[in-house]
Amino acid sequence: MVSGEDSNGVQIRQRRRLPDFLQSVKLKYVKLGYHYLISHLLTLCLVPLMAVIIVEASRLSLDDIHQLWIQLQYNLVSFVVFSAVVVFGSTVYIMTRPRSVYLVDYSCYLPPSHLKVKYQQFMEHSKLTGDFDESSLEFQRKILERSGLGEETCVPEAMHYLPPRPSMAAAREEAEQVMFGALDKLFANTNVKPRDIGILVVNCSLFNPTPSLSAMIINKYKMRGNIRSFNLGGMGCSAGVIAIDLAKDMLQVHRNSYAIVVSTENITQNWYFGNKKSMLIPNCLFRVGGAAVLLSNRPTDRRRSKYKLVHVVRTHCGANDKAFKCVYQEQDDAGKTGVSLSKDLMAIAGGALKTNITTLGPLVLPISEQILFFVTLVAKKLFNPKIKPYIPDFKLAFDHFCIHAGGRAVIDELEKNLQLLPVHAEASRMTLHRFGNTSSSSIWYELAYTEAKGRMRKGNRVWQIAFGSGFKCNSAVWVALRNVKPSPNNPWEDCIHRYPVQLNL
Repeated sequence: MVSGEDSNGVQIRQRRRLPDFLQSVKLKYVKLGYHYLISHLLTLCLVPLMAVIIVEASRLSLDDIHQLWIQLQYNLVSFVVFSAVVVFGSTVYIMTRPRSVYLVDYSCYLPPSHLKVKYQQFMEHSKLTGDFDESSLEFQRKILERSGLGEETCVPEAMHYLPPRPSMAAAREEAEQVMFGALDKLFANTNVKPRDIGILVVNCSLFNPTPSLSAMIINKYKMRGNIRSFNLGGMGCSAGVIAIDLAKDMLQVHRNSYAIVVSTENITQNWYFGNKKSMLIPNCLFRVGGAAVLLSNRPTDRRRSKYKLVHVVRTHCGANDKAFKCVYQEQDDAGKTGVSLSKDLMAIAGGALKTNITTLGPLVLPISEQILFFVTLVAKKLFNPKIKPYIPDFKLAFDHFCIHAGGRAVIDELEKNLQLLPVHAEASRMTLHRFGNTSSSSIWYELAYTEAKGRMRKGNRVWQIAFGSGFKCNSAVWVALRNVKPSPNNPWEDCIHRYPVQLNL
């Protein structure tokens, strides 16, 4: 999801502000969160019960144990029934409990320096193509000035030519450079062989060739024939979390497996060469990028893994017609294809986010915050509609926030509505400045920034949140298993000393 302003300046920013969703929470969304919680009720009940049994058993003396054995000899039927119940219950618990999913490591693609594009170069190039009128050029200039992007973001090779050369071959070349570049580093850092991978999930919204991108990876690395591969297309900037969720579900079924998730977007064939302003914004914000993530359900991998997956919460608003069409690929009146952004996009994003965080709240917030939030919400519903609901402090639930770097306005409004401190939005702002909107992979550049700054400590919780066409809002929650240091070839290692930079907001 992206955001921006047109030549009307302030008026557009006012109309597209993210709604104050925490002041308009609905009770039905809270129920969704508690549904997730109750679905794990068996685990929540059995763990304390087992703890009590172990404590009581530890207090028994040898004489107590002997007397218990004598009693059992005279109650053989009861003993057999009790043993059968214990064995059955333990079996059911072991078979049904979710397997832990570990993030062993991940890597982000670092584009070569010759692909960087500065503001002035971008504007001169746009002018020389001859496809944009003066009004469109001025609009793009204002978007760039207010975007939050720096001078080091990258566009694909085909866009550096005059005239640009957007072809199928060039798009394949961009996809290969990004995906293989990220995967080469991942395999090198983890010492995992491509043939060890049992599950592969690739997401790229706008470029879906035949054979698929997942097939390109399998062919390149000669992966095994029984690999479970998936290719997700058309799902927007939040597809990275969806891919993680799919890989997690597959890892619940297939024991002792590795899964790789590759998240990217392809720009080469999706540059817009028309003059419809709602379709020009992606040109100004989207840049080259991608990430590869290695997941495992092997208990032996816990010691070397960086994170454990705690929750994934997905919200889809596609049943609403306005939400469905707010980010829409189409042709303009001149027959040129691009992605159009509706003026209702920010309001729809606010509604999706409201649903998502209200569902997530009961899973992650401390009990004290949940009680305050729930009591004020019920009071508002039953007694006085003028009562303002208590705004939960998500800073008590999470140590780090990876907000999709879709645009400066989105980051600004999330920081305001969630009452975050500037340091919490720092990773998102700096990712937008250094790499631009890299679509579904932006949340991984942000996590890499936090690691490069040396801020990730054992037990820290990370909230990744992303928006996408459809319209969707998806969250992933991770917990650090150790003090996490940046992996070799971290995308920030050559420039982290320069960040954070001062932005002209």
